[in-house]
Amino acid sequence: QTRSLLGVFEEDAAAISNYINQLFQAMHRIYDAQNELSAATHLTSKLLKEYEKQRFPLGGDDEVMTSTLQQFAKVIDELSSCHAVLSTQLADAMMFPITQFKERDLKEILTLKEVFQIASNDHDAAITRYSRLSKRRENEKVKAEVTEDVYTSRKKQHQTMMHYFCALNTLQYKKKISLLEPLLGYMQAQISFFKMGSENLTEQLEEFLTNIGTSVQNVRREMDCEVENMQQTIEDLEVASDPLYLPDPDPTKFPAHRNLTRKAGYLNARNKTGLVSSSWERQFYFTQGGNLMSQARGDVAGGLVMDIDNCSVMAVDCEDRRYCFQITSFDGKKSSILQAESKKDYEEWICTINNISKQIYLSENPEEIAARVNQSALEAVTPSPSFQQRHESMRPAVQSRPPAARTSSTGSLGSDSAALSALSLDSLVAPDTPIQFDIISPVSEDLPGQAKSSGQSGRRTNPFGESGGSKSETEDSILHQLFIVRFLGSMEVKSDESPDVVYETMRQILAARAIHNVFRMTESHLVVTCDCLKLIDPQTQVTRLRFPLPNVVLYATHQENKRLFGFVLRTSGGRVESRQTSTCYIFESNNEGEKICDSVGLAKQIAFHAELDRKASEKQKEIERVKEKQQKELNKQKQIEKDLEEQSRLITASSRSNQSSAEGQFVVLSSSQSEDSDLGEDGKKKRESEA
Repeated sequence: QTRSLLGVFEEDAAAISNYINQLFQAMHRIYDAQNELSAATHLTSKLLKEYEKQRFPLGGDDEVMTSTLQQFAKVIDELSSCHAVLSTQLADAMMFPITQFKERDLKEILTLKEVFQIASNDHDAAITRYSRLSKRRENEKVKAEVTEDVYTSRKKQHQTMMHYFCALNTLQYKKKISLLEPLLGYMQAQISFFKMGSENLTEQLEEFLTNIGTSVQNVRREMDCEVENMQQTIEDLEVASDPLYLPDPDPTKFPAHRNLTRKAGYLNARNKTGLVSSSWERQFYFTQGGNLMSQARGDVAGGLVMDIDNCSVMAVDCEDRRYCFQITSFDGKKSSILQAESKKDYEEWICTINNISKQIYLSENPEEIAARVNQSALEAVTPSPSFQQRHESMRPAVQSRPPAARTSSTGSLGSDSAALSALSLDSLVAPDTPIQFDIISPVSEDLPGQAKSSGQSGRRTNPFGESGGSKSETEDSILHQLFIVRFLGSMEVKSDESPDVVYETMRQILAARAIHNVFRMTESHLVVTCDCLKLIDPQTQVTRLRFPLPNVVLYATHQENKRLFGFVLRTSGGRVESRQTSTCYIFESNNEGEKICDSVGLAKQIAFHAELDRKASEKQKEIERVKEKQQKELNKQKQIEKDLEEQSRLITASSRSNQSSAEGQFVVLSSSQSEDSDLGEDGKKKRESEA
């Protein structure tokens, strides 16, 4: 608004300068004409006086003509003297004021404008250097020099701006004076000129000229009074604004306002110029209803950056810049990273956008409602006597739900119990339980039942879809859904049998974030499969956390804010190794949490049916193995019987062959005995050796 108003004043000053230049040229023509008239009159009088000295061939001595011309010459000479006086009066009373205004006042405005522009550019350069200060601990001398540079440039800009504004305001008065004084001088000179010939004419204009002179004096006195007041205001503002020259004021003296629903100021916006390179541009940002607007210098009006109704805002680490935060639209398709100038602006922008995203600005007293919401968040950490008393007015009774049914926002692996009529906070959440606001280690490190050898806790997903020689665990999964979520926190719980555990955990985590000013949230991709839930880094595609689906025993969404959802993970071990522990994880999604719960429920149903099919398949395989074993035993028995029959057949055949060979041996022996008797003693020995 200030720069727009300054543009109007500068445009008015330019118009005044243009008009004064034209008026100056016109008056200068009058002055030149008057000088020319005075010189011409004097020349005429001189020529008339020299008439008698002329020698005309056809003219004679005409004393009447000569005396007449001499009289005319005397009168014209007196008129020439009057014109000379008039020219002097025009130079002093008409040309001098307008020349002074043109050469001094208008040039002063141009000079102050240039000085203000230089001071503004120096201030922008100092702010840019200060914004580039590394958040790591650097040389304190460099930081002090940059801070002093910002202080000096900001003070110089402020002082120059105030003097420039004072000159612009004074110009409005000087404009009147510069227009009236030359005209007044012109008229007085003309009156003095005509006074020599007409007293009546002088008497008729004296009263008018007197009134004009009085008005000029009154304007001059009013201008002097206004200049004195503006000088006093400048001195007061210099004293009061001295602490504000620092770029990052002390938060104890200038605390952040967390109940704002409107905010405006300069921010640095990051613009990507390549795959890894980016640039920062400083623009003026402001909120208008549920929209975030930006306006560059020289623009007539602001442009829409994004719709921040139901958006999400979180603090982010951005290279070496401090005080950065990211705004993500409701559908998650558009995001913007901005940098505030100070920690105070940084917290106020985050709180303001948070309040606008809750649509508090639509109410009659938005700041009062925002204060009540923030106060309720601060009081939310005070334990109430009964959990049921706190929630009985917020949601319907749980007893009306069928025992085996699951709503669209809650689900449990175990049996659905009745409402917690007298359940205290200690039975839901362990007292003094620490809250983890960020993702530190993979879940597989805390779950002994999960094999780390699967290699999924830190494996990078191939972005080009190539398997690389090994199958992904989700390739054979029937269900594979992806959601954009932000991790709010997790804590250990004592019960995992009712959705009230998730509600209470949400309440405590949100209250703790509000108290400790924790705005940072880690954005991830939640992948729901039939085997597990996985949190994947959206930039590196590395699996941050892996939750086995059988260990997810409970999941639910918030009753009012449907974007909040959580689930309870049952693990073995924990503080006591001999018992199982339950941990509740809370997330915020861009979509409704009920869709994620429905997806988890569908995954558990698919996994349940797949388990039934697997057991039926294993049972069928067992039956087939038993049948195959029985068949093998039967075949073995048949083979034994066949071998026995073969052996008996061989024995019978062997006995028959033995009987035939015995009869043959008997015939041979008898023949051999007869031969032996014929061969003698030597023949017998030879036969025996052959035998």
